Amino acid sequence: MIYALVPTQFTPPGPIDFEYPGIAGTFVTKPMLIIVLGSVAVAWFLWAASRRAAIVPGKLQYTGEALYGFVRNQIAIDSIGREGIKYVPYLATLFFFVAALNISGIIPLVQFPATSRIAIPLFLAIITWAIFNYIGMRRVGVGHYFKAMMFPPGIPKPVYVLLAPIELLSTFFFRPITLCLRLTFNMFAGHLVLLLSILGGEYLLTKTGGVVGYAAGSVSILGGIVLTAFEGFVQLLQAYVFTLLSALYIGGALADEH
Repeated sequence: MIYALVPTQFTPPGPIDFEYPGIAGTFVTKPMLIIVLGSVAVAWFLWAASRRAAIVPGKLQYTGEALYGFVRNQIAIDSIGREGIKYVPYLATLFFFVAALNISGIIPLVQFPATSRIAIPLFLAIITWAIFNYIGMRRVGVGHYFKAMMFPPGIPKPVYVLLAPIELLSTFFFRPITLCLRLTFNMFAGHLVLLLSILGGEYLLTKTGGVVGYAAGSVSILGGIVLTAFEGFVQLLQAYVFTLLSALYIGGALADEH
């Protein structure tokens, strides 16, 4: 009887909560399903927003044009210049796709940001890495691309001993890695905090009881709701940052010194 009165111990959320088994015994996991649904949602939105384009746009067309214009003007042109217009389709698709996978973390019944799994941001970062390196090499040639990268003019030659390998590592390794990890860790940490707030509040309300338990649980649940709204802002911000850095790397490959 004494042990029955003791509440079960609270198990805090951790990395194990980001692992999902196959759905209905298949190889398809929840993150995989979110990627597919996110891709379909983005494709449908872009198609629906443009299929009946009119001089006086409807709400859906206006929203699509506003978001596309934001990527074109505030990211591509501001970061690359007028030459960046040709890269707007890629950057806009990247922004919408990352935003959709991020925002899935606060959508009811879904509630998991697919970009918190490192494989997804890494794959997107590799695509950006391949694009900006290909652009730079095609523009000035492979040899000059590496020379301009590792041996910029106007620097004392002894400094090249340190600078050359640093620049090489930065362009070919650190850029895609940091691009990937920045998105992954932000989504991972945000989702973990939300889990802790909601599950911790539920535990305090249902398992501990008493005035203190109800008060603390209510505060935790309320904090989780507030954090959900903040997390939605962070998710959209991280989609913007990921796309902006991709544009900056492309702009760097197109710079005159390359």
